[in-house]
Amino acid sequence: MYLLLEKQHNRGQDGAGFASIKLDVKPGTRYISRVRSNQAKPIQDIFKQINTRIDGILEENPDKKDDVNWQVQNMPYVGNVFLGHVRYGTFGRNSIESVHPFLRQSNWRHKNLIMAGNFNMTNSAELLEELIELGQHPKENTDTVTVMEKIGHFLDDEVQDIYQKCKEQGINKREASPIIERDLNIKRILERASKNWDGGYAMTGLIGHGDAFVLRDPAGIRPAFYYKNDEVVVIASERPVIQTVFNVDIDQVKELEPAHALIIKKDGNTSIEKINEVLEKKSCSFERIYFSRGSDADIYQERKKLGKLLFPQILEAINDDITNTVFSYIPNTAETSFFGMTEEAEVYLNKRKTDTILNGDKDISAEDLTKLLAERPRIEKIAIKDAKLRTFIASDDSRDDLVAHVYDVTYGVVKPTDNLVVIDDSIVRGTT
Repeated sequence: MYLLLEKQHNRGQDGAGFASIKLDVKPGTRYISRVRSNQAKPIQDIFKQINTRIDGILEENPDKKDDVNWQVQNMPYVGNVFLGHVRYGTFGRNSIESVHPFLRQSNWRHKNLIMAGNFNMTNSAELLEELIELGQHPKENTDTVTVMEKIGHFLDDEVQDIYQKCKEQGINKREASPIIERDLNIKRILERASKNWDGGYAMTGLIGHGDAFVLRDPAGIRPAFYYKNDEVVVIASERPVIQTVFNVDIDQVKELEPAHALIIKKDGNTSIEKINEVLEKKSCSFERIYFSRGSDADIYQERKKLGKLLFPQILEAINDDITNTVFSYIPNTAETSFFGMTEEAEVYLNKRKTDTILNGDKDISAEDLTKLLAERPRIEKIAIKDAKLRTFIASDDSRDDLVAHVYDVTYGVVKPTDNLVVIDDSIVRGTT
């Protein structure tokens, strides 16, 4: 889990959270653990808290160091189902209450709900009103809490329906609990809960007894990828993260289709279910251009192509004067599209060289020919980033100061008479 979160730290530095569920522990044993942080290094902070707790217990029980069964029963955060999240706050305050995962608690295992997601609902006010119409009194007016309570409402409904059937058969409440957990219809819960959702989302939930799900929006705006084998099922926002952490090939990591849910039952049975009607695919351009890791095979090629497609406009802007033009990029994520741009510049120059040789002076000297063939785009590192930090993710009050100190420039490379072409992919707040 640490690696999965660390490999996705590009997706958010405002906060991080971790939750775990233990399966089939004795009543009276805490089976849900959660830790969240909005500190400067939130991923490191949550695992420091986890390790401190675990190390303390092992110091008191050194003979249990290799006893996994005892650890599952007695140690927090050691479990069977896990959920991790890194937060990038698009708006609002950066309080600990805003950090995922969120928890809806109950004394019945199958009514506990842990949720986290990558989403933005465009009709939050409407969804809030629907909860009020159901007789609820929501404690917050945020899309996260609204979505969680919406799912929670239909989870409660589903539980009640199954219990009612058990009651009619003379099954008492204690005997009904494992039946409810077994028969809980996650597909129906998600269909009813997401019926009126409008926006982009990859919504993840864990139910207290051990079921889990991930639901993707009908237009595929938010990304979601999964991998499963005989031992594990993992789903993440980005494909290369799974490839790296689990050391698997690209064809083993599947994309969760829009409008579908990956549902994992407590017993390990996994299914892909269609929840809503599929809409025209509208992948988030922010993800493709900038936000996602550039190591994904498809995104890498897309970003290179973006650079290639820009070159004709660049050529026009510099009046075809490549000789007196310096090419660079900022920030580091723009490097891939920069490669595409410079490759296209090489293609243009090679064509120009070919035309000059074929249509020019037949008696060209060796010196002039060598000079002609040596012409290449002038590629330099003009702006240097000293810290691995995405300044656009930083809070408003510190962003200006960060930008002023995070970047440095290379001196003595660009002449006053040169053109300077810098490709920039930071389409969020434009701080660079």
